[in-house]
Amino acid sequence: MKVKKALVMMAAVLATAALWAHGDVPPYPNFGLPRVEGMMFLVLQIGIIIFAAKLGGAAASLLKMPSILGELAAGIAIGPWALGGIGFGDGIFSAGLFHGAELRQMAAAGRMCDATTPELYGIATLASIILLFLSGLETNLRMFLKYSFVGSLVGVGGVVFSFVFGDLCAVWLLPKFFSHFAYLSSMPLAEAATQAAPLYMGIMSTATSVGITARILSERKKMDSEEGTTIMAGAVIDDVLGLIVLAIGNGIIAASAVHGSSSGGGGMDWGRIGAVAVKAFGVWLGATAVGVLAARWIAKFLKVCFKSPVVIATMAFGLALVLAGFFEMMGLAMIIGAYVMGLALSRTDLKHPIQEMLTPVYTFLVPVFFCAMGMMVDVRALCSTPVLVFGAIYTALAIAAKVLGCMIPSLCCGFNLLGGLRIGAGMVPRGEVALIIAGIGLSAGYLTQEIFGIGILMTLVTTVVAPPALVALFHPKAKGVRHPKKSMDGSRDVEFELGDESAAELMMAKLLNEFRNEGFFVTCLSKEDHIWEIAMDAIELSIRRKGKVILFSCTPAEEAMVMTAWMEVVSQVNDLARSIAKPVRREQMEKMLSETEAVAKGNEGVGRYLQGFVMLPKFRATSKDEAFEKIVSAIAESCPNHVPDAAAAVAAVKKREASMPTGLDNGIAVPHGRDPSVKGVAGAVAIVDNSGAPSGGIIADYETIDKSPVKIIVLMLANSETQTPYIKLMSFISRVLRAENGAERLAESTTADEMRRFFREAK
Repeated sequence: MKVKKALVMMAAVLATAALWAHGDVPPYPNFGLPRVEGMMFLVLQIGIIIFAAKLGGAAASLLKMPSILGELAAGIAIGPWALGGIGFGDGIFSAGLFHGAELRQMAAAGRMCDATTPELYGIATLASIILLFLSGLETNLRMFLKYSFVGSLVGVGGVVFSFVFGDLCAVWLLPKFFSHFAYLSSMPLAEAATQAAPLYMGIMSTATSVGITARILSERKKMDSEEGTTIMAGAVIDDVLGLIVLAIGNGIIAASAVHGSSSGGGGMDWGRIGAVAVKAFGVWLGATAVGVLAARWIAKFLKVCFKSPVVIATMAFGLALVLAGFFEMMGLAMIIGAYVMGLALSRTDLKHPIQEMLTPVYTFLVPVFFCAMGMMVDVRALCSTPVLVFGAIYTALAIAAKVLGCMIPSLCCGFNLLGGLRIGAGMVPRGEVALIIAGIGLSAGYLTQEIFGIGILMTLVTTVVAPPALVALFHPKAKGVRHPKKSMDGSRDVEFELGDESAAELMMAKLLNEFRNEGFFVTCLSKEDHIWEIAMDAIELSIRRKGKVILFSCTPAEEAMVMTAWMEVVSQVNDLARSIAKPVRREQMEKMLSETEAVAKGNEGVGRYLQGFVMLPKFRATSKDEAFEKIVSAIAESCPNHVPDAAAAVAAVKKREASMPTGLDNGIAVPHGRDPSVKGVAGAVAIVDNSGAPSGGIIADYETIDKSPVKIIVLMLANSETQTPYIKLMSFISRVLRAENGAERLAESTTADEMRRFFREAK
């Protein structure tokens, strides 16, 4: 039946696709909406983009590379210049899903063409706004200020060197590689350097991907090192300065266009250009200052007027959109306004709710943005010799500029050569900001397809080469500073050890929540390593979990606060344990279980696990612990791959039994346990042989609800770190043993085959 349904569904899909491809689709009803067919294409395109972006990101992650590379590569592959331009049929898809055939005809005729539709580009623009808004929220303003001196020098050095190298590279080499930039060679150097293409090539080179850098530092456990702290502070300042340079660059281009049109293209009006640059910088600085100062009033207004976190996050993003539109109206890029709003709210207690509520939107839109950026790349132009050669030179200069521009200032601030190289390498990877800048330049007509492809190539290469370079530089254990200090602020670790990892995880969550309730700003530095930063005013400490150990890094003056928080949370957890245990009555729960019918559907597949269980008819034991040990030993002997550590499995079963006995009624017992050493699911069914035993059964210490002697033991083991049908299997076993005298019928089995037949026939 399932095969027949699948064949019918496949035939329907193929028939529908064939009708669309040949233009025989029933006409779309027109409800007065414009471009209905365009909307249909948009929906199909977004669906394809989402799948391609996620698959590309997953493939990149498997290769230990940032997912952004896979999303870009997926966009290039499905774009109008590649697979998306392959037409099929003679209907609406004759030019391809992304109209690549039409784009190639327009390009061949010398006409300007966009690789994406206005609707798709609008969605990508919205994605860039939420990307920069959340980037602003994640900016650690306190670290920005605390390490502002060294970080500012490193950030300024990286931006200045990168901009100068990128701009001059374009001025000198563009005319030599591309004939349509020959006009640059006839201009004075200062005038040529302020043309749109060189300016944007310089601006593209300034950005640093703080996310990629942070991931590397976290993996190497160097987030809180001298180099790590400087890199993070420098990357934050670098991104801010890069956005300022973008604002000033747009102002210069606008001023040049106005002056050129009014004076016939004669020399540069540096006075006007300077005024526009000052205006751009002033708007950015003024909006940032107002936003930071008014952030708490904005947060208070949102919390008073809107109680729901979802609504608060939505309104906050609405403010980001409004400010983004205002910045665009003032001649600055929209992404700058979005970043400013995020930066303003980053020091409020709304930061985490906004991030949490907007994460699904981010997960949906941002891969679409990166994929759309890849779709804009003309594969033919990217693979041409001039683009590859020029791109290699431009990329090499972009890498050298970051390394030199960040290393030189760090050498003047107490770092040695190794430390300077680490900081320089950490600032090399470009990322989302560079792509956004390139997309803005292409859509505005400032960049050609060749230059846009060069920018994408530079982003890809720097993102690929930086991680292994940074890892290699951190491999030596040598310090990166000339005069290492034991601790810059006298901080030390305060350690608390819990009974197991689950208890430590619960305490960690309660501690973070306690600090949030006290008004602290809690920021996750690494989910993989369980590292969090807790900050408020002059207090700054970190908390991390290593297995069952929780460690605070704090100063001696902050230890009293840490101990107070710990005792408060311990008290809360104790109260929670008592409140949970009080209403729990095992007899009541088991009675409810016995009177409740199990779900008839959804458990069909779990019965097959029982066919692999060890069947033990005529089982004997004198105590509960002996029964556990003998049954687990039989499982380990029969299934050594599933239970390689019998002692650990026995300990897991005994631990679970100590928390709440597993004896049910009618002589049924279902002991079970989870342990990381167990592979998948394993178990055994034992029929206890009570013949000749004293009254009460041979396992007299096994407590059951109705005080009946245990006659059937179903012991199950499962892995504690992977998904297993643990609960479903326990429910299935309970149901089949309770249904229609199931336990009595199973107890009558005398061989392992008869026991398996019972479970095979159970429904």
